[in-house]
Amino acid sequence: MSKTKSSSRPHERVLRPETPGDLRDIIAAAVSEEAPLVVEGSGSKRGLGRPVQAARTLSLAGMTGVTLYEPEELVLSARAGTPLAEIERLLDDNNQRLEFEPMDYGPLHGLDPGQGTIGGVVACNLSGPRRLKQGAARDHVLGVHAVSGRAEMFKSGGRVVKNVTGYDLSKGLTGSYGTLAVLTDATIKVLPKTETETTLVLRGLDDDAAAGAMAAAMGSSAEASGAAHLPAYVAGRVADGALGKDAATLIRLEGFGPSVKARAAYLGAALAKVAPLETLEAEASRAVWRDVRDVKPFVDGTAKPVWRLSVMPTRGHEIVMSLRMQTGIDAYFDWQGGLVWMRMEGDPEAALVRETIARFGGGHATLVRASDSVRTATEVFQPQPAPLAALSRRLKEQFDPAGVLNPGKMG
Repeated sequence: MSKTKSSSRPHERVLRPETPGDLRDIIAAAVSEEAPLVVEGSGSKRGLGRPVQAARTLSLAGMTGVTLYEPEELVLSARAGTPLAEIERLLDDNNQRLEFEPMDYGPLHGLDPGQGTIGGVVACNLSGPRRLKQGAARDHVLGVHAVSGRAEMFKSGGRVVKNVTGYDLSKGLTGSYGTLAVLTDATIKVLPKTETETTLVLRGLDDDAAAGAMAAAMGSSAEASGAAHLPAYVAGRVADGALGKDAATLIRLEGFGPSVKARAAYLGAALAKVAPLETLEAEASRAVWRDVRDVKPFVDGTAKPVWRLSVMPTRGHEIVMSLRMQTGIDAYFDWQGGLVWMRMEGDPEAALVRETIARFGGGHATLVRASDSVRTATEVFQPQPAPLAALSRRLKEQFDPAGVLNPGKMG
């Protein structure tokens, strides 16, 4: 049966199912009692989305363990509450990895690193700098088992890509933030680790010139797996200051040693004509990209609003420049400039941020850190066009008609 545990949050009960049957019973009771639930794994991403008003938390922390791992078949299945760190250690022992490079939001919200779960990764569709080349979590999910807000157990997909036909529910649930169904198990495609990596570092470029350099690098035959730009006031905050304070434009190359060396020489010769060039090898390179991935420059112990902007790569630097002229911000760029991490000094100024994005070609702005009161009063996720919003409502009505799963989380 499910377990109930006291919580440090006043008047809140934490329900911890240990089996899918327990989970179904908890959701059925919530529907019967019209008692909404906060759905979470370890709670490392509780600061994402709008605060959920509920007296009960449904924690998947008791549903852990890798249930299937076949390295030769490049497939892994695990229960939703399994710590991501545990999965990554297992993969590392077998010289494999999650190719979509999932980020860790915990430190940005004042928590210790490494607390996230595989269910949380799938529910929030997380990815890192390699998203530019390899896609997000959604592109690597082969199948899921879940319990809907109707307290119905179901599964979607399987262990191989060709198993998926018709409407792929596993893709639809990925990125739904636990508002449609609660995952119990996920099956993920894994891939071999690359032998080594090198990062080419261009020094001193302004944002405009960096955008051009990143576009040239990604458009070349060098097969870069990452392109980011850290302005001067941000570069010193990654890898314990190893980059120094000058602006750093990063181009990552991965693969077999001789191939990486040849591609780095080819691309480096071209980029050296643009700005002074340095290189980071192996672990030094990995350390920098981990911090870029986990938004380390804005892990500052505050609740200052942090935005995640997904925009056209060629316009990211223009959006940041326009906002700098109107308000106090700090920003850096990933995904060749198409992903902007931006910290505001005070009010999140959602209307200004979204109006500016619209003027420069459109995109999405998500408020990924702010106080509970600010998130309650702000449209945290990009408002959807009317037809898409209507479709989202119909999906919610089909999967969770009583509205017991993370109500209000996504607006």
